[in-house]
Amino acid sequence: MFHFVGVPLQQLFLVGGIAGGLIVVFYILKLKRRPVAVPFSKIWDRILRDKQATSLFSQLKRLLSLLLQLLVLALLLFALGDPRTAAKRTEGRNVVVLVDTSASMQAADVEPTRLSAGLLKLSSIVRGLGSSDRMMIAQMDSTITPLSTLTGDVPELERAVGAVRPSDTRADFARGLRFATDTLRGLSSPEIIVVSDGAIGAPVDAQGPVTLGDVKLSYIHVGERNRNAAITGFSVRRYPLDKTRYEAMVEVTNTGEEELDLELRLYGDEMQTHLFRFKLPAGQKDSRFLTNLSGASHRLRAEISLVTPEAETDPNTGRPVRVHDDLPADDVAYALMPERRRARIQVVTDGNNTYLDAALLLDEYLDVTTVSPAKYPTEGAFDVTIFDNVAPAVAPGSGHVLYINPTGKDVPFTVDKELTSEDEGLGFDEIDADHPIVRHTQLTTVNIGRAHILKGNKEDKVVGSSFKGPIMIAGRRAGMKFVAIGFDVRESDLPLRISWPLLVLNIINDFVEEDTSYISSFQTGSVWRIPAPSTLQEAELVRNQLPAEDAPPEAKETEVDKRLVPIEEGRAVYFGDRAGFYTLRTKGGGPEGSVSDSKDDDESFTTEFAANLADPVESVIKPQDKLVIGDKEAGEVEGFTIGVRNEIWAYLLIAVVAISVIEWLTYHRRITV
Repeated sequence: MFHFVGVPLQQLFLVGGIAGGLIVVFYILKLKRRPVAVPFSKIWDRILRDKQATSLFSQLKRLLSLLLQLLVLALLLFALGDPRTAAKRTEGRNVVVLVDTSASMQAADVEPTRLSAGLLKLSSIVRGLGSSDRMMIAQMDSTITPLSTLTGDVPELERAVGAVRPSDTRADFARGLRFATDTLRGLSSPEIIVVSDGAIGAPVDAQGPVTLGDVKLSYIHVGERNRNAAITGFSVRRYPLDKTRYEAMVEVTNTGEEELDLELRLYGDEMQTHLFRFKLPAGQKDSRFLTNLSGASHRLRAEISLVTPEAETDPNTGRPVRVHDDLPADDVAYALMPERRRARIQVVTDGNNTYLDAALLLDEYLDVTTVSPAKYPTEGAFDVTIFDNVAPAVAPGSGHVLYINPTGKDVPFTVDKELTSEDEGLGFDEIDADHPIVRHTQLTTVNIGRAHILKGNKEDKVVGSSFKGPIMIAGRRAGMKFVAIGFDVRESDLPLRISWPLLVLNIINDFVEEDTSYISSFQTGSVWRIPAPSTLQEAELVRNQLPAEDAPPEAKETEVDKRLVPIEEGRAVYFGDRAGFYTLRTKGGGPEGSVSDSKDDDESFTTEFAANLADPVESVIKPQDKLVIGDKEAGEVEGFTIGVRNEIWAYLLIAVVAISVIEWLTYHRRITV
């Protein structure tokens, strides 16, 4: 008994009836004698003698021609129905292939990479798919992406294999298995094929261990060795008092099984600035805190490579050839420093505070305007306003606010009772050392003559407090930050300490860095929320691909992976899976540009950020020969033999071609004329 798995049988009968009727009608209309010119002779006697014998054969020939055309139509209709026997229909396998595209699959211990070798094996399996088998191919990294439907169409599956792309994330094996088991639930002969190096972690998630039940598990193993070192940490920041210089922290981890002789190079704005050589034993980390660096204004890149006894030179570029370990993807890390733009500072004061003026003079990128309370507010927009011993109502365009010794009721907090130095040595008894505004300061030894207790909302943070209560708080109102210092610095010894200018510049940096939408780097495999103007609905995100090491010196970076990303509540939302430098800009913007100084200039919005792999777990690329899930061990892939697929519709089409050829030959040989 046959089952039709293609076009439904009812539609086949409908199409067959209409097409068959048209063939019969056209055949009747076409039926006529064919005139043949012959020379006049005494052949009429022969014709008259043969006419009786051949009239019946002529009718049979015309009927045979009609039947052949109807037979061709019937064969075509049956081929569209894709008929299959009941036995083959039940024996067909339903297979979900999980292709591991995590960062470790970019390892080059097999040529050209582990992922390419695995896809080559998968292509052979696809070509060996049985006529009743169905397969789905899904890409597995930190998310699961189906690249095909559950189908037996080999060309579609081959296109899915060609669409697989590597990512710079770890693989979520548990999610991939749950996706596969959900897809195969209720189907006959279910099977999961995992294409991986086995370095994918345990199949356990928040729901617990994954169980496969009666699903068959097969494993395509790739990978040979584990020789790898990775940059597992990279961060950079400018010095508050000298923004032309910066410091960096680089952590390199040897995740392999042998000692490696490494080179660490730092690039500033794509020019090499520093080179370090060191040996790193297997399984060890090397953390380097590099201080007082210079030579870069915006972009920084760290890269490691193996030290070779005799470095070869590229004949095309003249540069030394870098020899990498088995996984080049984690040999590079990226970071951005905030643009050094001038911040507009407004100082509202009722006196001459030379200590405050001196602190603001230390940063050449501060554009300071000093006004009296009577002239506040002035024209223009400011990034930061400092109220020194005054506290008027905050006017629009004032930006973030620093209060020094505030009084009155026009403040977003409560100024409580006064404390004096007679209260057992007034000063900072507790400091929130993790808060960025007190970074690199020492405030616990400061002596204060007089102060006021400050009480904010429950969302506000107490940065510093005496034994009687908070005297320095930080918070946010209407989207703008504020910091309040509850004493006059001139009534303390704080201005005599280096902590005073650091405190002022830290507060301004904390305000301004957020306004410039600066983010040093994101980590791949997570949802990125990039600051963007809240007035925009979407923005264009591009990845800036640097020239290859063997590219000519004049080669420039190119923009790849262009896409539109939505903006929700002032954040562009995107799930990042590739490391590198990125540009987020207004839709349709050009490749050039920088962050605008105007916060309202949404039409030309452009910002840059970096993304890194920096995953010590994913950098462990030791291949696993066996894949075990629960008590089930994966076996080798079986039953996918390349050959002629036993599909009935293919034979029906062959029969149609054969009948057409026979019809053509008999017609031209005057047999069916």
